[in-house]
Amino acid sequence: MDPKIRIVTIGGSLIILVLIIELVRRRRLKEEYSLLWVATAVVLLILSTSYSLLNGLTKLIGAVVPSSTLFFFGLVFVVLLLLHFSVRISALERRLTAMIQEVGLLSLETEESRNAGGQEDLPEAPDRVQLP
Repeated sequence: MDPKIRIVTIGGSLIILVLIIELVRRRRLKEEYSLLWVATAVVLLILSTSYSLLNGLTKLIGAVVPSSTLFFFGLVFVVLLLLHFSVRISALERRLTAMIQEVGLLSLETEESRNAGGQEDLPEAPDRVQLP
């Protein structure tokens, strides 16, 4: 592998590793996601430093250049991460819909119990103050 590409990949993986550790330290990234990112940075670092392993993987997947193997696995990682986030967003959307429905039902029950108890509704505040 070209020494320039090796330097860039090693430097990039070290930067990712340091950035992830710093984000976890500042509580900007949950530990649950940091494990995935740290593992990715370590695998990228191992592949960048071990040319024989990278060359073997390159031949295994049928790539021509070892650097394209790194980009291929990076792309696979990003696609899997996007799929994971899509699943998480879908689950959160379902939970949000259920909570909105529950709040609506509780609001309706509160209104009905207020009316059944003989309490009058408070008059609504006017939208605008009218000047004479």
